[in-house]
Amino acid sequence: MKKWLIALALPVLMTGCAVNPVTGKNELSIVSPRQEVAIGEKNYAPSRQSQGGDYYLDKSLQNYVAGVGKRLAAVSDRPNLPYEFVVLNNDVPNAWALPGGKIAINRGLLLLLDDEAQLAAVLSHEIVHAAARHGASQMTRGTLANVGLVTLGVATQGTEGGQLYGLASQIGAAAWMAKYGRDDELESDYYAMEYMAKAGYDLQGAVELQQTFVKLSASRQADFLSNLFASHPPSEQRVAANKAKAANAAPGQRYRARYQKAIAQLKKDAPAYEAEKLAKKALADKKGNVAIAELDKAIAVQPNEGQFWELRGEAWQLLKDNAKAEQAYTTAISKNEEYFSPYLGRGVLLYKQGQRSKAKKDLQRSYDLLPTPAASFYLGELSLESKNYTQANSYFQLAAQDRGAIGTRSREKLQALQLQTQPQTFLTLSSALNNNGYILINVANRSPRAMQQIVIEMSGALTSSNTLSRKAISVPGTLQPGANLTINTGIVSSPEQFKANYFRASVLSATLAD
Repeated sequence: MKKWLIALALPVLMTGCAVNPVTGKNELSIVSPRQEVAIGEKNYAPSRQSQGGDYYLDKSLQNYVAGVGKRLAAVSDRPNLPYEFVVLNNDVPNAWALPGGKIAINRGLLLLLDDEAQLAAVLSHEIVHAAARHGASQMTRGTLANVGLVTLGVATQGTEGGQLYGLASQIGAAAWMAKYGRDDELESDYYAMEYMAKAGYDLQGAVELQQTFVKLSASRQADFLSNLFASHPPSEQRVAANKAKAANAAPGQRYRARYQKAIAQLKKDAPAYEAEKLAKKALADKKGNVAIAELDKAIAVQPNEGQFWELRGEAWQLLKDNAKAEQAYTTAISKNEEYFSPYLGRGVLLYKQGQRSKAKKDLQRSYDLLPTPAASFYLGELSLESKNYTQANSYFQLAAQDRGAIGTRSREKLQALQLQTQPQTFLTLSSALNNNGYILINVANRSPRAMQQIVIEMSGALTSSNTLSRKAISVPGTLQPGANLTINTGIVSSPEQFKANYFRASVLSATLAD
């Protein structure tokens, strides 16, 4: 048996070897470069949506960050990857890279940096993660650990991508952003500084960046920076390695003035986002009026931030003023039509008010931007109301993956939907012979609903000289929940043939009683 397993595993190990484009080392990888690009492209938009959406208040900042990123990517070991760089509308100081060069940095991290050299340290670090195929290596390790080499051998056969691509898409961006290994982080730090030097930046920016993160971690701000520390854990070892690398480097540029100019809008709006944090806390404490007051302060500073208006919608809902809540959500959408969340908020509000047609439009738009469990659940409800059971099942299947209340309700809906469309699956059968040799079938109803028009199909050999090809029997009357009924099939069988299990019975159909 072990030899057979090894034989299956060897082709995977042999064909899965690849050269790390950055280090030149041979590494095991089950993800091809083409798959990397496809995975990154598939996950980039939903990953951005799920983390606040793109920062849209200052397009020049987006262009600036993208320019710095492209300058560094051009000197990387994989300059021909389809790199993209985006600033996300998110307070958490974090940055991440998907396979294939899809990179994001949060506005919250930009405010912690002082100059362009430090920004270059962040972006080049993420570029190395993409160029060195760290995401592909991470997925390889995870797949080998979770599904085993034998399953892996099967999953990677056939067309490029195949089941592997599906797995990557299900895992989503979290797989690439979470907990890189220590070696991956040190490798990214080292080669990122080489990219910085080639692009003309001062390597002290990379040293200072790690020193800042270590200081923040030590000062008990780890909760605030949990996402950053989970994906890029700081350490004195990383600081020391960066110092050693920078010690003999030629002087480079810092570009502090132009960096400060680029983040000027962020710094101007900082008080608004601080007020937003207080509003979120008030909402969590069910203090709607306090939240409104804080959001008034935020909007006075930056009236074009859609997130502030969306939170006002939540606050007005908390205060039972649905008209003002809808108006706030509508304003949020007008500020940023490409973000899923206010559509979802307004869609759920309209659904609960009975405005199904308007709700469906909003929920569908939200779902198209990001298929969340909440949008899936309410779209499932709407499909159920229109008796589109197949579509409803698809929506509830997605929503059922949620670990909270939405998931619980969705699983209940799936069970009810199965009862509605396949009631026969809730019926169980058992069979026996009576003293006269007739086959008896006991039908039990395990569902919470009464059933009728139950049809049982029987087949199989009954005696050595008599074969029953197929026969259908209707169960008379209505079978109540939890009840069972024994019927005589009128078919005779010998005990020997019956015990040998030549006879088979199954529920062919059933309907729910009105």
